[in-house]
Amino acid sequence: MKNLFGLIGEKLGHSYSVDIHSLLYKKLDINAHYYTFEIERNKLSSAVDSMKTLNIKGLNVTIPYKTQVMKYIDCNSSEAKNIGAVNTITLENGRTHGYNTDYFGFKGMLYKYKIDIKDKKILLLGTGGVSKSIKQYLLDNEVKDIKTASRNPENQGEMSYEDIKKSEDMDIIINCTPVGMFPNIENSPVESSVISKFKIALDIIYNPEKTEFLKIAEKLGLKTANGLYMLVVQAIKSEELWNNIKIEETVIDEIYNEIREQIYEK
Repeated sequence: MKNLFGLIGEKLGHSYSVDIHSLLYKKLDINAHYYTFEIERNKLSSAVDSMKTLNIKGLNVTIPYKTQVMKYIDCNSSEAKNIGAVNTITLENGRTHGYNTDYFGFKGMLYKYKIDIKDKKILLLGTGGVSKSIKQYLLDNEVKDIKTASRNPENQGEMSYEDIKKSEDMDIIINCTPVGMFPNIENSPVESSVISKFKIALDIIYNPEKTEFLKIAEKLGLKTANGLYMLVVQAIKSEELWNNIKIEETVIDEIYNEIREQIYEK
């Protein structure tokens, strides 16, 4: 009997998670199926409970439920609690456990593109689950300063988008919002006058390959990268948790290259 895994979120038409996990199962001969489950906001609790009813061994969680889902999980790991968001749930001995593999996905993204964050001044656009994961990684790794931009600033350290326009030059800007994601690809979370204040622009979006945000950054001469490698790494880390295995970096790179060719070069 195949083990069942999947992804829960609100709108998943843009997701390539099934492709990534299915490719991994084929490469490593894992007897499993991975599905996507579009869940309405008022059904999130039931979706998590269904893991026990249907014996679903693991779920990934995406926009907009990474923070909200925590209250429906039996036990959240210490790193998930520190971050304040969960993107991976396991079913162990009849209990659900929450983890965050976005943290490691972002680490892999920096390594892949040789981006040094030590002593850098960094701006995060957005305050959702993935932003929280990235911020925690940055806090753990000797950055000089982190600022977060929000449409509705509420917490200490958050800036409005108007504040950004008046801020000093910084080093790295990271888009953690869904602005520019397929199908609304003509939008950018910030304009060129803001992006020009930076040297590196990263976008967690991976569909399209180059968002309007990254196109503007490229024209301004910034180093850029999208979120596909981060997506692959966080997916692999989820599988390591679900299957209690260690997956080699060479396998991760193989999957990334094949997925990249499949979605960008077809």
